Amino acid sequence: MVDWELAVSLGSRLAGEGPVVSRAEAADAVAELRAGASLSTPLVRAFTGLDGGDDTAPVLVVDRPGWVRANAEGFRTVLQPIADKLSSRRTPSGLSLAVGRRVTGVEVGGLLGFLSGKVLGQFDPFHDPAGRLLLVAPNIVQVERELGVDPHDFRLWVCLHEETHRVQFTAVPWMRDHLHSLVGRLAETMDSQQLLEDGLGRITEALKNRGRSEGGSGSLMEMLSTPEQRAVLDDVTGVMSLLEGHADVVMDDVGPGVIPSVAQIRERFTERRKGAGSLDRLLRRLLGMEAKMAQYRDGAVFVRQVVDKVGMDEFNAVFAGPENLPGKAEIADPDAWVARVLG
Repeated sequence: MVDWELAVSLGSRLAGEGPVVSRAEAADAVAELRAGASLSTPLVRAFTGLDGGDDTAPVLVVDRPGWVRANAEGFRTVLQPIADKLSSRRTPSGLSLAVGRRVTGVEVGGLLGFLSGKVLGQFDPFHDPAGRLLLVAPNIVQVERELGVDPHDFRLWVCLHEETHRVQFTAVPWMRDHLHSLVGRLAETMDSQQLLEDGLGRITEALKNRGRSEGGSGSLMEMLSTPEQRAVLDDVTGVMSLLEGHADVVMDDVGPGVIPSVAQIRERFTERRKGAGSLDRLLRRLLGMEAKMAQYRDGAVFVRQVVDKVGMDEFNAVFAGPENLPGKAEIADPDAWVARVLG
């Protein structure tokens, strides 16, 4: 249902090359990011008590087109259950399939091209066999220059966050299957005909109400989703808020021991997350990036409050099984999670 090669080609062209650096500067950045990922492994293990092993997933330092291709591969894997479900409901003709694949390829390519200039790094848990850690070198260099922070400190700070994600999935092997199951649940609710008939109306109504409503993210996903789908998305929000908040806490709390300027980096980076201008903020909201920022913020508050109350060892009960994961409501009410899970 998606022309993935077209998506990669278009996304790579839209991505751009990033900041101008010399060959020596580029080589130094790549080497330092690889070293930072390696240095982060024992630091994250000591702080969290989670052991994801050493060298269990490859570290790839990539440029923007490399990130686009890697994420196209990831999207293809994650979205396959949804694509299969939509195709099974109504098999398209040869012509409509060919046209539709190119249209969605352009849409996905545009999305990847836009995001490729925003992402500093990520852990891709769906890459076989144990995932892979991606660090986007040009974006990291660009942001450290924009913020005016120490490059060595900033690179290690980013590595600490992404290494925490690697540990979350390698030390908690059921997490990957759980996220897959959520996508499967979402796929079960999909109806391509209903999406075509009702989707435009829901988007129009949501855009009209956007300025008056305080609730919701205002993302396209939220606008198009039914109440049943939003229930699944709430579970996804709970999981992602936990994972992102946990990584943010690690990068900031481990930081002072190895990153002298961590407080300055956090202050300037938080300000940057608010977006540069009105158009940028609108795109962020429509694409769900505003909700992503809320996941960092709300998840970090949840993790800190629980750890302050019960300690890190007791907090790690959250990784014992899917039933212990916080829901979206519990992210906003850590005491409710402690009462339910820890008794």
